[in-house]
Amino acid sequence: MKRINEYRHIFFIGIAGTGMSAIAQYLAGKGKSVSGSDRYFVSGQYNDTRTKLEAEGILCYEQDGTGISSETELVVVSTAIESTVQEVQKAITLGITILKRSEVLALISASIKTIAIGGTSGKSTTSAMLFDILNRAGMSPGIISGAGLVSLIRNKKIGNAAVGNGEWLIIEADESDGSIVQYHPEIGVLLNIDKDHQEMEELMQIFSTFCNHTTSIFIVNRGNTWSAQLSQNISHDFSAHSDFPAGYQATHFMQTGMKVQFSINGYPFEMKTVGRHNMENALAAVAVAHQLGVSFEIAADAILNYEGIYRRHQVLGEYNGITLIDDYAHNPVKCAASIQACQPIAPKVIAWFQPHGYGPTRFLKDDFILEIANALRLDDEIWMSEIFYAGGTATKDISANDLIEGIKAKGKKAFFVADRNYFFESVKERLTDPSVLLLMGARDPSL
Repeated sequence: MKRINEYRHIFFIGIAGTGMSAIAQYLAGKGKSVSGSDRYFVSGQYNDTRTKLEAEGILCYEQDGTGISSETELVVVSTAIESTVQEVQKAITLGITILKRSEVLALISASIKTIAIGGTSGKSTTSAMLFDILNRAGMSPGIISGAGLVSLIRNKKIGNAAVGNGEWLIIEADESDGSIVQYHPEIGVLLNIDKDHQEMEELMQIFSTFCNHTTSIFIVNRGNTWSAQLSQNISHDFSAHSDFPAGYQATHFMQTGMKVQFSINGYPFEMKTVGRHNMENALAAVAVAHQLGVSFEIAADAILNYEGIYRRHQVLGEYNGITLIDDYAHNPVKCAASIQACQPIAPKVIAWFQPHGYGPTRFLKDDFILEIANALRLDDEIWMSEIFYAGGTATKDISANDLIEGIKAKGKKAFFVADRNYFFESVKERLTDPSVLLLMGARDPSL
């Protein structure tokens, strides 16, 4: 296989996807001739992602094969692109190399000093925080992220990639498709291991391989039972739990409204965000930065000015005492943490959730019921709409209402409205002042 530097003309099938668009922008910023197509690109219809990609010099096409030619040297596909797609067939006919998104990210990682952020929760947030800290320290890192950074979106960019002028690249190492084992980063970070796409035994094997592939420093969250088992050096590790000491220890957590305060090794930090999980994300980012020689003072300044990322506890607005928050939470632990993070804001949280995929929902059914029920206070509510179906073969033998009935059986307030278009009419009378309306879900582009 060639090195990434040897490819000049690269075409992405499904380029509007978050993971694909990030790599496409990064390679374009490195001087490659990048183009791509997507099924969401329709002639005569405005598409925000397309507009922003084209502003970066990336040619965009409808998914009809016209963008691929004999000049194309590499075609990149996401896991959602099947071999029967017209453009894949054209690339095969022309003898063009076809690689998955994760394989291209591995090639990029092999070409530059890399910090890979792994874990079942918090990868995008931790990557963004670390990006801000290293920038504040003058290190100008690159980033390939799974979500847009508000600081970059403000400049009319998608916000999930930046090239940087420094020696480090920050990437998210995804365990959901097993691609995390392809990376050999200089620094590997393991935030947590919780049941998500696979059984715990399989996840442990995947993250163990990630650990063994890290070439220099491996940093883990010792406050997470499963990730702590992969610790290599306690002085590199971090923990927000007093019962599990580590080289980087967070203490004195306090949330007041939309602000959290805490200390790391005795140094005070403050963030304009919510939730203990975000303290842990910041702690991980600070631990990495400190290993690279960045002081707590510089890190604290960056964290104080951190603006957040798209759809990660993003505050959309406040009106008549109702705070509207949007979040990407989609597995049991994430949904529970998202609800709990909103509770200090108001005495009542009304959460809405759209599960995605019949297989994942079936696999995690009991965990969803347990985690969400335990997170809800007496006045809190959980609402769900029907499972998002992205297409393909699926056994539709489960409904989001099965989760709702399970949560009801545990004595909590739970409601099902199959069509989300009717959610607001159903819920608006229950939105009393003050309260939080929390929207959760992933994978569905229309969210």
